[in-house]
Amino acid sequence: MRTIRGLWRWRHNPLRRTTDLVEAWLALGALLAILLVAPVIGTLAGLSAQEDLQRSVREQRESRHPVTATVIRELDPEPQDIDPETTSRETRTRVLAHWTAPDGTDHRARLLAHLDTAGPRDRFTMWTDDHGRPVTRPLDPATATTHAVLAGFGATVLAACVVEGARRLVVRRMVLRRYARWDQAWDRAGPDWGRTGTGS
Repeated sequence: MRTIRGLWRWRHNPLRRTTDLVEAWLALGALLAILLVAPVIGTLAGLSAQEDLQRSVREQRESRHPVTATVIRELDPEPQDIDPETTSRETRTRVLAHWTAPDGTDHRARLLAHLDTAGPRDRFTMWTDDHGRPVTRPLDPATATTHAVLAGFGATVLAACVVEGARRLVVRRMVLRRYARWDQAWDRAGPDWGRTGTGS
């Protein structure tokens, strides 16, 4: 609103310079771009991210399978197994486990099981690919949507920052040119401008 009032005030002001009017129009254009264009860019980016992420969810659901693994024995934990991010949320125990893959092949490997304590013949659910290799849990549709929303919001903020940064850059160049013209005008006026008897 201040920008619009400023434009209206500068319309017929006798002290108005061309650069003042350009700055006011730049501010109005940047404001409209931030309010109208940036949200559109964010929406398009979010929709694109949502489409890609949901496709990834479908692909992971098709290629990853939950299987039941059986503990053969519990293993001693290794220092690299301790992840501060996961230990606060869930308990994981290092075990030697056996499972049957979706293609019918038998597998045995060392794994991190979601068990407080693991004894022989304890069972837990794990995710594998079509050939029985351990993989991470597939992406959840709700999590994918959250990531898409965050991507859209980030794109909106980034677009707004680009618009405002461009406006500030243009205004800064205009101000520097204005200062340069003032310096030239002062140089033409001479060092004695304003003194009594100057030019006599």
